Amino acid sequence: MPREMNEPLPRSDLAIEGDINLSPLRRAWESRHVSAATRARLDADSEYFLHQSLSTPCFNALKSCDGIWLEDVEGRRIMDFHGNNVHQVGYRHPHVIEAVKRTLDTLPFSPRRFTNEAAIGLAKELACLVPKPLGKVLFAPGGTLAIGMALKLARLVTGRHKTLSLWDSFHGASLDAISIGGEAIFRRDIGPLLPGTEHVPPCDPRDCRFGCGQTCNLRCAEYIDYVLAKEQDIGAVVIETVRSTDVQVPPPEYYRIVRDACDRHGALLILDEVPICLGRTGRMFAFEHYGIVPDMVVLGKGLGGGVFPMAALIARSDFDVAETRALGHYTHEKSSVGCAAGLATLEVIEREQLLERSRALGAHALERLQGLRQRHRIVADVRGIGLLLGIELARDGRPAALEAEQVMYECLARGLSFKIGQGNVLTLSPPLIIAAAELDRAFDIIDAALSAVQY
Repeated sequence: MPREMNEPLPRSDLAIEGDINLSPLRRAWESRHVSAATRARLDADSEYFLHQSLSTPCFNALKSCDGIWLEDVEGRRIMDFHGNNVHQVGYRHPHVIEAVKRTLDTLPFSPRRFTNEAAIGLAKELACLVPKPLGKVLFAPGGTLAIGMALKLARLVTGRHKTLSLWDSFHGASLDAISIGGEAIFRRDIGPLLPGTEHVPPCDPRDCRFGCGQTCNLRCAEYIDYVLAKEQDIGAVVIETVRSTDVQVPPPEYYRIVRDACDRHGALLILDEVPICLGRTGRMFAFEHYGIVPDMVVLGKGLGGGVFPMAALIARSDFDVAETRALGHYTHEKSSVGCAAGLATLEVIEREQLLERSRALGAHALERLQGLRQRHRIVADVRGIGLLLGIELARDGRPAALEAEQVMYECLARGLSFKIGQGNVLTLSPPLIIAAAELDRAFDIIDAALSAVQY
């Protein structure tokens, strides 16, 4: 029987993201840390916004943000290691704010049939940053929409509608994006979804369907080759280069196998880097770590400098075949303000050497993570690439979802915010501008929180 509309999903499905609206731990945290003034704002928010998992109702209200910090209405400062992955250059970076204000004074909106200098400049800069044959750009107001454009372009280029993507993946929350996505909390009871959206297991050594144990044996990549050969008519393989929700970093040969398989079977390789582009992994694009070039790459979130919703599809230059179609056709697709923010963001990354900073601080962070693993039995694994870091919690060989949520709220009480992925992975995404001392302070908070909850 179908589930009634207001009947909740089982806790096991809800907990896949950890930070859920119905959690008793959230209610307990609010009872201790939310004042009457904040409560009034939360109640008003709950009254006027449609409720949805992972979002509304909220648990706190903000007054300001700056650098790596959030400040709530009660004046408490919180280090933001979540930020919805929009804050690579931090909040309110003066160079980004100046570019946005300057554009607001001259060209706050650019109608779709007109171009503008900021849009041309950002497209040119992105086209110059990627290796050939990538070179053509299209903007959208969000990563989900850019994923949709990539799916449509893949159909036009290949003449095939089928896709192959991974279970546990996230590519956005629209119907087309959840069709290729692999998380139950978005897909369950929402069908019918897009036809022809095939799925295979992800690269996840700690939960491998192919029995590889702690070290990946690449059978998951070889299985993609197998499925492409059997299906024969798949048009695109869509993968998050590095899965940001729980920091799954495929081994070096993974994408070489996938790239070769796509070439042999006539499928395009589309890499989703919406949350991890622009230096998060220590490179401008995560695929640079693997020595391959996708047929399309999708970026977003941080592209707007933590100010404006911006995303981009970058495709092979020879894929410019949709002159009589509308791939995006979005009202703000060449936003002068958004593109000015994007250009300023790229300038900050270069001027402040944030790629090098991400790699150096990331190496230091991994050393601190290893220390946490040695001190706390509940820490089953630590991993990272650049300043994308994960701490996986398990008890008696099973995911420790309850303890992960407890740690998160303990950290919030101490002034540190982050996301939980796949139910039991503390996912840390600090701004790339963070100081080493601030990074160490965050790990001290996590260390104290782990001590507070595990025994």
